[in-house]
Amino acid sequence: MTQNILIRIFSVMTNLLHIDSSIQGAHSHSRPVSAAFAESWRTANPDGGYTYRDFAVDPVGHVTGLYMTAANVPADERTPEMRAEYDKVKPLRDELLAADVILLGVPMYNFTIPSTIKTWFDHVLVPELRADPETGRGPLNGKKVFVVTARGGSYGPGTPKESWDHQEPLLRLYFNGLGLDEDLTFVHTEMTLAYVVEHLKQFQHIADTSKENAYKAVQELAAMA
Repeated sequence: MTQNILIRIFSVMTNLLHIDSSIQGAHSHSRPVSAAFAESWRTANPDGGYTYRDFAVDPVGHVTGLYMTAANVPADERTPEMRAEYDKVKPLRDELLAADVILLGVPMYNFTIPSTIKTWFDHVLVPELRADPETGRGPLNGKKVFVVTARGGSYGPGTPKESWDHQEPLLRLYFNGLGLDEDLTFVHTEMTLAYVVEHLKQFQHIADTSKENAYKAVQELAAMA
């Protein structure tokens, strides 16, 4: 599997794992906001390690039955084929373990997350990294997680389509399984289709305010992360 990774070293004081997933390139709404967070964080942490993955450019392959079998048996019981399959994406697990701060850029596609993000979770939501369901403790506890989203409409509490949001609730569930829900922050950029879809043009002011607030939020959060 080829990897689109920019890594310094994992042995430095603080490490940021930054993942983008938008397929919109220069037209993306999540990418520039996640980039603003990363830039502010790297300014505040000049000696920090930085790892970047772009799942739109270099997606992770779909999880296989052999991988899931390998993940769910003790390491010393894996066959050579199981070990080879499981080790293909060992960098994904190592990056999570090494990160102190995790940043995801996640657009909403058809009311949920991109398939590439789902595939990533399929690879890392394994017993090796999962939190104990009774205690909530696991190897990933203590990390800070920031999720920058972009959404064509508005799905906040009290909005008409609040129940259509299968993005934030799903991500919260996944991060809970990894024990990464203790310090989890979402920054939403909403109404991104207000300049594209005719019947949403009346909400352009909401889109503008949401975008402005998102940039302000990530710059403040990154400086303290």
